[in-house]
Amino acid sequence: MRSIAGFLAGLVFGLGLVVSGMADPAKVLNFLDLFGTWDPSLAFVMGGASVTTYAGYRLTWRRPAPALASRFDVPSARQIDAPLLTGAALFGIGWGIGGFCPGPALTALPMAAPGTLVFVPAMLLGLWLGGRAKTAMERTSGATA
Repeated sequence: MRSIAGFLAGLVFGLGLVVSGMADPAKVLNFLDLFGTWDPSLAFVMGGASVTTYAGYRLTWRRPAPALASRFDVPSARQIDAPLLTGAALFGIGWGIGGFCPGPALTALPMAAPGTLVFVPAMLLGLWLGGRAKTAMERTSGATA
């Protein structure tokens, strides 16, 4: 049942990305171009998503447990550290250069736009390299501890 719910949630999310225009890198880049051909329409998409998320969290936290799990899986880390800031900066730089973030990039993949066909493999390579680097750093810090 969890797989079906996950699939349906992903489908709705993907459709939302396509309908909102976030799967179109030109629209995203125009949103980021404040002093050129600025397109503020994605601000409304993000605002709507923020309101929906706020309401959803308020309703969800009233429950003793999620509908399809025994407990909530909430990150425990609360500190702002170098890996978090580095990851956020890399995400923002990649979004600004490519016009994609991971969700919309995967949603746009079936359109086979040349930018998408370059971005998605580069993103997957970056995820793989980042995982390898993290594992190597954990081994190094574990060996010196």
